[in-house]
Amino acid sequence: MAAVPGGVHESQGSQNSIETDELARFAVQEHNKKENALLEFVRVVKTKEQVVSGTMYYLTIEATDGGQKKLFEAKVWVKPWLNFKEVQEFKPVADV
Repeated sequence: MAAVPGGVHESQGSQNSIETDELARFAVQEHNKKENALLEFVRVVKTKEQVVSGTMYYLTIEATDGGQKKLFEAKVWVKPWLNFKEVQEFKPVADV
């Protein structure tokens, strides 16, 4: 099935990719800087993508907060030709 231009779609096989892990680690680091938090990245649970001016990644991330596993949703906007990467949103989902 072809992706709809501009539509959000599941990322095929990227949950464990190096690129996705790097984006998730970046999102956790940026959140930690902004919120003065100490989250530790564990793994990417789910990934979706949307083609915009670049790519918007919708990541569901598992991280530990004081030893307790929690889920977070992050939106990371990437424009590789400009070496641009920005966390648009980072929020908790629920306790694991």
